[in-house]
Amino acid sequence: MSKLVIVESPAKAKTIKKYLGSGYEVVASKGHVRDLPDRTLSVDVRNNYAPKYEIIPEKEALVKQLREKAGKSDKVYLATDPDREGEGISWHLATVLGLNLNEANRVTFNEITKSGIRTGMQNPRKVDMDLVNAQQARRILDRLVGYTLSPFVSQKIRPRLSAGRVQSVALRLIVDREREIEKFIPEEYWSVEVKLASGSKKIIKAALEADENGKVKIADEKTANEYVERLTDAEYEVKSVKKGTKNQRPAPPFTTSTLQQEASKKLNFQSSRTMRIAQELYEGIELSDYGSMGLITYMRTDSLRISDEARTSGTEFIRKNYGDKYVPEKQNFYKTKANAQDGHEAIRPSDPSITPESIAKDLSPDQLKLYTLIWRRFIACLMAPCVMNTVRVEIISHKGDSDRFCLLTCTGSTVKFEGFTKVYELPEDALTKNALPEIKEDEKLKLREITPAQHFTQPPARYTEATLIKELEENGVGRPSTYASIISTITGKDYVSRKQKQLVPTELGMAITELLEERFPKIVNTKFTAQMEDDLDKVGSGETDYIAMLDEFYPDLRQQLEKAREDMRGQKIRLSDEQTDEVCELCGKPMIVRNGRYGRFLGCSGYPDCNNVKPFVVGKGLCPVCSGDIVEKRSKKGALFYGCSNYPKCSFVSWDMPTDAKCPKCGKIMLVSRGGKPYCSNEECENHKHTVRKKSYGKKG
Repeated sequence: MSKLVIVESPAKAKTIKKYLGSGYEVVASKGHVRDLPDRTLSVDVRNNYAPKYEIIPEKEALVKQLREKAGKSDKVYLATDPDREGEGISWHLATVLGLNLNEANRVTFNEITKSGIRTGMQNPRKVDMDLVNAQQARRILDRLVGYTLSPFVSQKIRPRLSAGRVQSVALRLIVDREREIEKFIPEEYWSVEVKLASGSKKIIKAALEADENGKVKIADEKTANEYVERLTDAEYEVKSVKKGTKNQRPAPPFTTSTLQQEASKKLNFQSSRTMRIAQELYEGIELSDYGSMGLITYMRTDSLRISDEARTSGTEFIRKNYGDKYVPEKQNFYKTKANAQDGHEAIRPSDPSITPESIAKDLSPDQLKLYTLIWRRFIACLMAPCVMNTVRVEIISHKGDSDRFCLLTCTGSTVKFEGFTKVYELPEDALTKNALPEIKEDEKLKLREITPAQHFTQPPARYTEATLIKELEENGVGRPSTYASIISTITGKDYVSRKQKQLVPTELGMAITELLEERFPKIVNTKFTAQMEDDLDKVGSGETDYIAMLDEFYPDLRQQLEKAREDMRGQKIRLSDEQTDEVCELCGKPMIVRNGRYGRFLGCSGYPDCNNVKPFVVGKGLCPVCSGDIVEKRSKKGALFYGCSNYPKCSFVSWDMPTDAKCPKCGKIMLVSRGGKPYCSNEECENHKHTVRKKSYGKKG
């Protein structure tokens, strides 16, 4: 007889088995074993919203095996991920295996290490039905919204569209930002910069800031030229030199959302890619010197809490490797947000002494990049602040004995003590390093050059993945664990396109948002959606009954749907056709761009009289293998990729788009990454760099 431990993934099972040893069998459920079937709503809205779960068809054989193993074991432990989704999976497993829900058979691991597993196994508990109900409520709520709105949107715009409780709010944020940009009217303004020479003949750049009437605002060229005239042939004298120091504290350790944001900015990782790699690091990597072990703590968390054990080991690592001066006099503590669930620690390395360099040979390039980012952020958050020497210089310009004057200012800073920045670099604008020459008060300066410059106010920037995640979090929309799937959905369904890193709504995305705003305003309202997230949190803590919450929401949604159907009976929203220069070889009419399940394609404008279709070509003669045309395609999961039109004779595929530019080193075609960075398609060339998937290329057949 043995003890059976059920986890979610095979990789996690392998790592845990190593630590538990004999007497335990560790198997993987490979995610959910039961779910709401897709063919119907699968929620009985007339019977307290009872869900109609079924074993997932592909999991029937696995469930049979689990039942057999559970029957032969003297104890079964449910060790799925330590979050609501994991709690839900454990409940489903307990149900299909006939386990007693009143027994302490649920264990959780914050980290897949020897100590983390020992702690988890020593503290079994019952399945938390409040967390299960919160997971069920979210699943049912999303099903009610999706199965209510998606058919309506598909009927009124085009088939196979979807709308969702959170995805539609995220889409609206992107659409609203695009509307702001379209309505934005630039305003002109000018600046005046002056170059001055000090006694040491070093050049100082100072900006015009004020005059005898106060702060200067220059709206046009005429005013700018008037100030240029005032500054020409004037005398310049240093009014004041103010020196000081500034402490820059390290950023807190990562939460799920901040990890996604930083990985997007620093590594150019999409959020789905970040979470996939983080899952691998958490579940366990086979290391040459340590065997299989989890390298980071659980990666779905909104907490900034650090355990005492991790804080001590991290501090000792800093003291040993960098010296006492890099350890702060008072330890750094970070306050978790008030609405955080705080169920787990912050994301951190499970063992701070395992440096990225020491295990680089055992990690894939992506794993190494993300582990390095997490490791450095954690070590830095425990270190002393960076200390900057700062200086601000005020310079007076005047002519003769006139009461009129101009005030110019310049600032500079140098690093006095690097502190945490020895480990974790900050953006350039966070620590401006601009050393000024030694200047004294009352020192006379000589004019060298005056430069007026025209500027225009800029519209708000489009969202990137990083800024959209930040906006969703600040508005309380969704939860960190859902951000990656939200963005994947709206980009994969062609509601949003990517222009380098920017998220731009398509015409289809704009049309869906406008329809939902008009007919279902609550669904795309950020405050309403945030309140529902709060209600779900209350279900998870046992404060709210989820059936009552659903009953308060769903009848109103049904009423809005019925009214929308009645008001829009016989109406359909038409999207404009995207014209091309292609001519249909069958009937001679123009070909237009259409959207299908697997991406864009060319269709004859004479449809339905002419059914001619062609692949959508994004580049003629750009295939680096056979010089065929490159066409745009989508995978079954909606991911955009590029392939050769000569398939299957040529099997070239790439996640990045080929361009008509040639590599200056080898002459091969250049590709451009999702972040807008060009690189050579030739894997042997020094300009080549795999940016998305390790294997990107096919071979000529």
